[in-house]
Amino acid sequence: MKSGGYLPLAVLFAASVSLIASAAERVSIHEWDVPTEKSFPHDPAIGPDGSLWYTGMMSNTLGRLDPTTGKIKEYPLKTPDSGPHGLTADQAGNIWFTANYKGYIGKLNTQTNEVTEYPMPDRAAGDPHSLVFDSKGILWFTVQLGNFVGRLDPRTGTITLKPSPSPHSRPYGIAVSFRGIPFFCEFGTNKIASIDPHTMKITEYQLPKRARPRRLAITRDDMIYYTDFNRGYLGRLDPKSGKVGEWPSPGGPGSGPYGITVTADGTVWYSESGITPNTIIRFDPALNQFAKWTVPSGGGVIRNMAATTQGDVFIACSGVNKVGIVRVER
Repeated sequence: MKSGGYLPLAVLFAASVSLIASAAERVSIHEWDVPTEKSFPHDPAIGPDGSLWYTGMMSNTLGRLDPTTGKIKEYPLKTPDSGPHGLTADQAGNIWFTANYKGYIGKLNTQTNEVTEYPMPDRAAGDPHSLVFDSKGILWFTVQLGNFVGRLDPRTGTITLKPSPSPHSRPYGIAVSFRGIPFFCEFGTNKIASIDPHTMKITEYQLPKRARPRRLAITRDDMIYYTDFNRGYLGRLDPKSGKVGEWPSPGGPGSGPYGITVTADGTVWYSESGITPNTIIRFDPALNQFAKWTVPSGGGVIRNMAATTQGDVFIACSGVNKVGIVRVER
């Protein structure tokens, strides 16, 4: 298959979906206020020590919550109005982030508080969006309006950009499969794409006609679960066959599924951002079963999620200036 081609669409509409009572699930949602007002916490991430990190997009800060004490420490960025957006941690404990307003990727050394900036090599790639490390320590990222996918080698600082083959496809959420292949959402189209980590060749996978995938998460069997923001569906792509399964989200067509993650047991968690208050949805693929809970603060749009090794889910509630933890009581 040539670069920019796509796999033919085969859709499997899932049936026998049930919604179980949330009260029986013993799930709690704990939230903490972000210290700076109108900080607009955008994305959460997990630190190596289990702390919750987040980007303060409007306050030009990164923040760290200690889940044990509830204390939050903020780290100001050196370039004003950077618009920190996505973030992730490396194995050494550094926090990497996308500067969505200033066209660079940053690294916060949590020991020294020093910030290193890696500017985009092309001005057209001015809005780096989401990012993720692969198992070899290479950082992969999307550029939404610039229509790129990129990689950064932390050893050299070299950034390589690859244009998305579909015009105005708006590369958005990104994750790496257990086979080491980066997959990303093309939010401006009805496609998900993968990029070869060696050749950077892009393969596109077509979804149902009006689908708009915004975020994705990958299970251990390399199934791609995605939130269809436009149609109000949870979707699943099998990249081997190109088959797509989908389920109507409990909140209906206007529910706006957005942030998503998968816990180690294969359970899919995501948020419905088109509903007030926002909801947290849990989907059990083995039982074809949904459960839901409302976010106590209302959420104000949960744009991304991160699953811990203990099975908790970190969230950032941008519109209400809070971060939180969704915890399955054990």
